[in-house]
Amino acid sequence: MEQDGEAQGDEALARRAGEGDESAFETLVARFHGRVYRLARRLTGSDGDAQDVMQDTFLQVYRGLGSFRGESKLSTWLFRIATNAALMHRRRRERRPAESLEEYAPRFDDEGRHQLGEAELSLPARADELLDRRRLVEHALEGIDRLPDLYRTAFVLRDLEEMPTAEVAAVLGCEPAAVRQRVHRARLLLRGYLSHLVGVEP
Repeated sequence: MEQDGEAQGDEALARRAGEGDESAFETLVARFHGRVYRLARRLTGSDGDAQDVMQDTFLQVYRGLGSFRGESKLSTWLFRIATNAALMHRRRRERRPAESLEEYAPRFDDEGRHQLGEAELSLPARADELLDRRRLVEHALEGIDRLPDLYRTAFVLRDLEEMPTAEVAAVLGCEPAAVRQRVHRARLLLRGYLSHLVGVEP
């Protein structure tokens, strides 16, 4: 038999929590804290920062539930808050600017042909065969952390969190076409970065 909170939709729980039902809010936290933490960890690159972002997120959710009108899905609203909290937290950190990945983007000649040969172009697809899998994961995470915020957030939400493009657009407040462009650019930069690690220059 399902427990009371599990049997209810997110919006119904949000309405109850906004009316002051503490148990409904606790159920929402339990339902979403894992995904919020994972998203925050991927956007900030730090366990400690992710914990702070998760606390900030649910504090803002608690304060804002009374004004939540269900104009979007609760999950979309909540992940928008989490994404903005992660970006703000990341920007508040006094850290050395990350080295750009732009140098690893693909390059084309005057006629629009890729400057690399067919054999070289096949190497990025085989990167996991050329690098130890653990090292590949570490380098991929490093590359994601070095992406500009504009590309990293779209990439994390779409490719890592596996949100539909339309929902990512709602979270980020942009058009789906912009999400697709940003994700595509992030993929190109990451592919170029990993290719560089296995000796293929973009």
